[in-house]
Amino acid sequence: MSEVRRRRSPLLRIAGITVIALAAVTVVAMRFANAATTVTVQAEGFAAMSGAQVEATVDAGGGQAVGYLSNGDWLRYDGVELGGGGAVTVSARVASAVGGGTVELRTGALTGPVLAQFTIAATGGWQAWTTLSGTAAAPAGSQTLFAVMRSQGGGDFVNLNWFSISSGTAAEPAGWVKVDPAKWSAQLAAFNALPMDPAPAGAVRVPEFNATCTYSHSLKDDPIVFPNLPGASHMHSFLGNRSTSASSTADTLLANAGTSCAPAPDLSAYWVPTLYERGVAVEPKGVVVYYGSRLSDSSKTVPFPQGFRMIAGDAKLQQPTPAGSVNQFYCAGPGGEAGRSADGNWPRCAPGATLMFQLVFQDCWDGTHLDSPDHRSHVAYSYTGTCGGAFPVAIPSISFVIAYPTSGSADGFTLSSGMASSFHGDSFLAWENTAQAKRVKNCVVQKAKCNTAGGF
Repeated sequence: MSEVRRRRSPLLRIAGITVIALAAVTVVAMRFANAATTVTVQAEGFAAMSGAQVEATVDAGGGQAVGYLSNGDWLRYDGVELGGGGAVTVSARVASAVGGGTVELRTGALTGPVLAQFTIAATGGWQAWTTLSGTAAAPAGSQTLFAVMRSQGGGDFVNLNWFSISSGTAAEPAGWVKVDPAKWSAQLAAFNALPMDPAPAGAVRVPEFNATCTYSHSLKDDPIVFPNLPGASHMHSFLGNRSTSASSTADTLLANAGTSCAPAPDLSAYWVPTLYERGVAVEPKGVVVYYGSRLSDSSKTVPFPQGFRMIAGDAKLQQPTPAGSVNQFYCAGPGGEAGRSADGNWPRCAPGATLMFQLVFQDCWDGTHLDSPDHRSHVAYSYTGTCGGAFPVAIPSISFVIAYPTSGSADGFTLSSGMASSFHGDSFLAWENTAQAKRVKNCVVQKAKCNTAGGF
């Protein structure tokens, strides 16, 4: 199959006509020792459809899949047995060369309740398959399911191989935090429906907005790594939400209106290890938290779900950082770096320069989890300029650009986490939904540089 946006054969689709499939729905139920049940629905087993074509697939197991799906197309599956209902895990096997849409699973009717919604990002090709999963509350008994395609583009954006609904499964290992599918679906729907404010002709075509922050407070707390354990961490310098402590949750952050960042609707918590010079804490004099995109196509980016958490850097990394090392402190301003500390691990800045650090976070998400046991396994970096595979969802690329009010000396510095190589940062996202959505759509999706207020 061609790796470019495809066009349907006019002989196989007549606009506005529902096509009835010859095959009945194919359902495979699997029971395991823990009484878990998984119902798998093959995509080509639809009872009725509009706008689809069945074709061979090279996915694991071979067989057939459904392709040529664009906005408004749908597939109907009758008699899908969901058992006793309740909490289920819903998965979809998808492939896409272009991304840029969602697949909704609805019960009962085309406009029925949403069981699950899958955000489709480019996976690397029309036969580059990946599995997307999420949790949902399912109705009980035999159900009719509709797979409905939504996309703002005019062409095909996804292939489908199968869906599965699993109930009674064992809980994931501790540390994995799943996104609430209903809340995330509602947040995505509001984002997709939000109109874009056209950028002016002279706008700088860089996908970016920011929050400008000052130092808030210091605590030996870490609500991501050591939740509800005050004093369990090394010292952290907190930015943003002034209420941040070991007991912080998404709800407590959103309920507190005090922040050291602008704009005010950004109630997120950000923190880094505290920097010390000769044993005295040196707090940041200013931090810009940039939200941008490093993808080749920034239009695929979606907002962060509420309560999203991640860490960049490694607090346990203790190794020398001589001149030329990656991810190290640097000097910005007149004169730049004037030398190195006696141990070679820290720059000494000229009198007119400022000690700086830039920390870049991951920008591809698994689409399922708000957090993971190591606070990294649910996200990845877009080294190839696209998001795909196990991390198909493009999220804004966050970076901290931190300025410290010091030039340094031969004595160098220390971090509360140890050597310079141990610098790291945490993000606990808590934006007012509309404020974040407007910035992602106007600035990142549209590829226009925005200021702190979200304007051009």
